[in-house]
Amino acid sequence: MPDLPHLLAFIAAGWLLNLTPGPDVLYVVTNALRSGVRAGIVAGLGITTGCFVHIAAAAIGVGTLMATSAAAFTVLKVIGAAYLLYLGVRMLLSKAAPPAELDGAASAVDAPRSLKAIYLGGFWTNVLNPKVALFFLAFVPQFIAPGTDDKALAFVLLGVLFNVNAIPVNVGWALAAGWLARRSAVRDGLRWLDRVAGVLFIGFGLKLAFSDAPSR
Repeated sequence: MPDLPHLLAFIAAGWLLNLTPGPDVLYVVTNALRSGVRAGIVAGLGITTGCFVHIAAAAIGVGTLMATSAAAFTVLKVIGAAYLLYLGVRMLLSKAAPPAELDGAASAVDAPRSLKAIYLGGFWTNVLNPKVALFFLAFVPQFIAPGTDDKALAFVLLGVLFNVNAIPVNVGWALAAGWLARRSAVRDGLRWLDRVAGVLFIGFGLKLAFSDAPSR
């Protein structure tokens, strides 16, 4: 494990990276806007679970395979891009939620199936993005001291710390979006917000689809 100054730098860098808007943040915010804070938090937990999959995969070498194999990267890239495009199109075609669903305990939030769908959506949004695995492979090792005896264990511990630190950031996004959803102007424009979110998800999907495979 790194010493205290490097550990604090790792935590700070992780928070800044998690605050940066991207598909994960957009997924949390759009679900919190449509179905309330609880839905946004559940979306964030799904994303966090997906990150744990990437950490485990990187620790056992799957991430390294994707970083060196153009074929493996391309397969996951195509699947991930297709899923992001699907989410974007679905948002573009979705109907606006009735105002009552955005106040307090919304029926959509209380429905276990809806929460499960939101959770799984966040999970697959993250798992099917090969750039998340490559991010962990590029970012985490910078904070592992060269003399560390068990680098794989250090990688896993730092990855877990990164994920745990991401939870309050995702909760913060959900709380902010939930507060915003209670404003009447946002409720009235929710259909427009869905359109914008749909276009952004399609943009993320196209960006992933046309991204280059990592060099050998």
